[in-house]
Amino acid sequence: MSVQLDARPPVVPAAAARPTRAHRLSRFDTRYSPYLYIAPFFLLFAVFGVYPLGYTFWVSLHDWDLLGSDHPFVGAENYTRLLADADFWHAVVNTLGIFVISTVPQLLAALWLANLLNRSLRARTGWRMAVLVPNVTSTAAVAIVFGVLFGREFGMVNWLLDLVGIDAINWKSDRFASWVAISTMVDWRWTGYNALIFLAAMQAIPRDLYESAAIDGANRARQFWSITVPLLRPTIIFAVIISTIGGLQLFTEPRLFHSGTNPIRGGPLRESQTVTMYMFENAFAPHYNFGYGSAVAWLLFALIAVVAAVNVLIIRRLGGQTPGGRAAKGDLR
Repeated sequence: MSVQLDARPPVVPAAAARPTRAHRLSRFDTRYSPYLYIAPFFLLFAVFGVYPLGYTFWVSLHDWDLLGSDHPFVGAENYTRLLADADFWHAVVNTLGIFVISTVPQLLAALWLANLLNRSLRARTGWRMAVLVPNVTSTAAVAIVFGVLFGREFGMVNWLLDLVGIDAINWKSDRFASWVAISTMVDWRWTGYNALIFLAAMQAIPRDLYESAAIDGANRARQFWSITVPLLRPTIIFAVIISTIGGLQLFTEPRLFHSGTNPIRGGPLRESQTVTMYMFENAFAPHYNFGYGSAVAWLLFALIAVVAAVNVLIIRRLGGQTPGGRAAKGDLR
C-alpha cells in the first residue's frame, strides 16, 4: 500500500507577495534620502563654486576689457602671454618664498603649542582662548602694528638688531626682508588657529597609549614623536592643505604692508607682490584686463593644486612608518 503526498507549493499570502505602498516608500526613503540631504550643498557648490570657475575660464579665453563692450575671442593668447611675462614669474617666486617662510615655522610652532595646551595647566581654557585672539584681530590693525615694528628708522625690530650690532634693514625695499616681515605677520595671525586644530585631534588620542608608553619607560618627548605625531598625521595633512591654499592666495598682508601711490605692486620693484596681487592689478585698476586677470587666476588654481599634492605626498612619505610602525608595536624605549 502506497501513500501519495501532495507536493503543491505552500500558499503565499497576497500581502506578503506584493510589497505594500508603505514598504515601497520606506525602501525609497532608505535608498534616496541621503542624496536629498546632501543635494543642497552640491547645488550651492555648483552655483558658487563650479559656475564661477567655469565662467572665469571662459573669460580667460577673451580679450575682456572691463571698460569696453567688445570682448573678442583670443583663445589661449592670454595664457601664452602670461607664461612669457617676467612680472608674473616674479610674483610666483614671491608667493612661493613667502609661503615657505611662513607655513613651515607656523605649523611646527602650532604643533608645539598644541602639545603644551594639551597638558594639565591652570586656567587652560583661558590659554586656549588666548591663542585665537590674533586670528580674530582686524588684519588692517595687524598690518599697521607690524608696519611700525618693521619701520626702517624707528622700528622696534631694527632697534633690537642695533643692540646686537646688526645694521638697520629696510624691510619694505629689500625683497627677502619683506618676505620675512610679511611671513611674521602671517604666522602671528594663524599659528594659534592651527594649534587649536591640532589640539582637538590630540584630545581624541586614547590616554591609555601614553600610560602604556610611560610604563615602558618612554619620556614625554618620546611619547610625542612615537604616539602623538603618528596619530596626528591625517590632521597634519589637513592643516598642510589648508595652509597651502591660504598661503598661495596671500593678498591682504602684503597689500597692507606697503604704502605709497600704487601699493598693489608690492613695493617700488615688486619686492613682495604675490600672484593674487598681480591678478588684481591686471583684472582691475589700473589695467582693467579681465581676460588676462582670469588667466592668472587659473594658473594660480593649477599652482595651488600642484603644491598641495606635493605637500601631501611628502607628508605621507615622511609618515611611512606610522602609525603601524614602532609606536604601534610598543617599542618606545
